[in-house]
Amino acid sequence: MTDATPPSRFDLSTPDGRKRAEADLIWGDHGFLRKAFHNFHWIEEGVMARANQPSPSQIAVYAEMGIKTILNLRGTSDTGYYALEREACARYGLAMIDARMFSREPPGREEIYRAKKLFETIQYPALMHCKSGADRAGAMAVLYKHLKMGAPIVEAVEQLELKYLHVKQGKTGVIDYFFQRYLDETKESGKPFLQWVDEDYEQVALKSEFRAGWWGTVLTDWVLRRE
Repeated sequence: MTDATPPSRFDLSTPDGRKRAEADLIWGDHGFLRKAFHNFHWIEEGVMARANQPSPSQIAVYAEMGIKTILNLRGTSDTGYYALEREACARYGLAMIDARMFSREPPGREEIYRAKKLFETIQYPALMHCKSGADRAGAMAVLYKHLKMGAPIVEAVEQLELKYLHVKQGKTGVIDYFFQRYLDETKESGKPFLQWVDEDYEQVALKSEFRAGWWGTVLTDWVLRRE
């Protein structure tokens, strides 16, 4: 016998639950910082975009733009921002797919192949987002450019730049380290990315070898409060 799923702390059918959900989005999730800045960029013009956590009103804007699918890279959670996003996607007719990524870990094989399948099956135009639109969205954008658009990794990694608010010097730099290791280890052989992932990539070992800069860690973890 399994325990029943506990009810959400944010019941949008009640005035109190909705009020707490909105407060969680604005204050708990720093939504007030995203009121005017959405870190929105097209990865492939008119086809796939990236951004930070959208509010319900921003989802309405994306629906008007023709977006059909939202990839939520933060995964499921019992939070106000998640409840409001799912409700807004349903209201405006967008498919919302939860595909959790991590900002302080290199992507695993399962996540890489899940991304490939998603890119091949979702309805476009689409938009991917994490909290800030910088790190997890950056990693997924690199995978999109390579796996969907056919760009070589050496070109696709431009999606991990400061203009997207990605900081290479902190713990989030492990994402850069992952792609750079592929480039370094296949410089002479030219081994395809997925073949390297299947045959040579060791996620745990790579993560243990990565060293983050102290000031970058302070910036991402304590100043920017990256998730």
